[in-house]
Amino acid sequence: MSVQPIRIAGDPVLRRKAKRVPSIDGSIHRLIEDMLDSMQAASGVGLAAPQIGVSLRVIVIGLPEEEPFAIINPEIVKRSGERKVDEGCLSLPGYRTENLTRSVTVVVKGLDPSGHKLRVKGKDDLLAEALEHEIDHINGVLYIDRLESKDDLIKVEPPSSLEGEPAKPSGEADSGEAGSGVSD
Repeated sequence: MSVQPIRIAGDPVLRRKAKRVPSIDGSIHRLIEDMLDSMQAASGVGLAAPQIGVSLRVIVIGLPEEEPFAIINPEIVKRSGERKVDEGCLSLPGYRTENLTRSVTVVVKGLDPSGHKLRVKGKDDLLAEALEHEIDHINGVLYIDRLESKDDLIKVEPPSSLEGEPAKPSGEADSGEAGSGVSD
């Protein structure tokens, strides 16, 4: 479909609790396609609909070397454990943290794009972090809201250029894996 601009912190849509999707139709399928295109163009591992300006409860996840997928009306039904992770966000470019507490295991229920019920379990990995991160977005929460101190934010410089090529933006992706950093 098309790549949409990622909304940046300060945009009010990022702070609103998104609305449930009442029915899955062509507009929701187009939204999912736009979200996948936008996430991939920004080198993200997750994206929530509010990040492209749509206040609906839809998230997409695209982990490295795995098929991307969408969850409509996702809800966390179980969390367990705690761990510290390295996390960033496409909506907060140029920053990340190495000191964010996320769950070890997360179980999410929702609907797939065909309207079938699904359950997804992330355990001690990037998937668990990405699920929590994206569901936070549809609840109007940014990862910086979960930091114990704003001093835990780290300014990230864009990568330096190689052999005279212009430096390319990092496209901070939401990564939930400790050490890899989630960027949505």
